[in-house]
Amino acid sequence: MVTVQCVTCANPFETKPSTIKRGYGKYCSITCGRTGNRRGKVVACLICSKEVYRAPEKLSRAKSQNYFCSKSCQAIWKNSERIGPNHPNWKHGKSAYRSVLDRHKIVRICTLCTSKDERILAVHHVDRNRLNNVVDNLAWLCHNCHFLVHHDTVEKHRFLTKLSKRS
Repeated sequence: MVTVQCVTCANPFETKPSTIKRGYGKYCSITCGRTGNRRGKVVACLICSKEVYRAPEKLSRAKSQNYFCSKSCQAIWKNSERIGPNHPNWKHGKSAYRSVLDRHKIVRICTLCTSKDERILAVHHVDRNRLNNVVDNLAWLCHNCHFLVHHDTVEKHRFLTKLSKRS
């Protein structure tokens, strides 16, 4: 047996001369062998700066080039970076019209068919301007009545007359 030094941890260990001849016998254990054969790199977590190993495939797939040690660190980053105008679903900050009706205590009932099922209710803009979120311009409609108000002139007229009686 020949005493050699481990390539990874530098600890001395004994191995056969025949294994060294074949190109093996570089690592003292399986763990050191796996660590020595890594092709990726160690990167720091963007949030907590903890060092984490990433394989080459994961390094190339990271669109933001930011790396995280866990899903919780990734969620912290996403929740801080992707808010307001930076969020992909951002619509000029003018989509709070549902809460406008709730704040003014407008009962969630369809204006036309008086359906009370909240799962099918939508907010309709009377003047069709989505940026005009004044309470008088908003009304609750079920999806069916909402479609009819937008596409049928008779239903639109009926809706406007019911709306004028409500005021």
